[in-house]
Amino acid sequence: MNAFIDPPKRILFFLRFGIWISRKVTKKEMLVAKLLSWYPKAAFGSAMLESFVAHHDKSISDRILKLIRMQASFATSCPFCIDMNSFEYGKLGISSRELSVLKNQSDTANVDTFTKREKLAVEYTRMISAAPLDFPAEFIRELKEEFTNRDIVILASTSAQVNYWARLCSALGVPPAGFTEECNIGHMDP
Repeated sequence: MNAFIDPPKRILFFLRFGIWISRKVTKKEMLVAKLLSWYPKAAFGSAMLESFVAHHDKSISDRILKLIRMQASFATSCPFCIDMNSFEYGKLGISSRELSVLKNQSDTANVDTFTKREKLAVEYTRMISAAPLDFPAEFIRELKEEFTNRDIVILASTSAQVNYWARLCSALGVPPAGFTEECNIGHMDP
């Protein structure tokens, strides 16, 4: 499967350097980075967004960050994002029952392995990824009981970051990069 457009034949040096870094970090050919080379400002801005979003944090566990990324990916039905953000989900203890919740095949109430914070983070991500946006006051009250203001910004910005990539990659027709080929995650299962 190919993207809707081809990458430019000539890519500016500083963008080639960024593409090299993304390949080194991910160990995959990142087509989206090449496609963004058509408009260097978009490439640079996207790289900045990616470099400054939370990947590890002292108060938000890596597991919650992974759950957020996976939930936003499934909520937006982005094949590339599902592939990238679901990679090695089992290493953070995310079970197949929990995965079914993220794929919207089961309700969080049916899975007792999520903590209260994880359930709230997943639900908040669903709200952020939905249209129209709606944040009921009661939910926000619950969210604020479990998370600090700083934590809420991390949850929101991480969800928004995946939504950005989902819309960009889908709009350009970027196919999965092959991160989850070995685990058969089911990219577009409803």
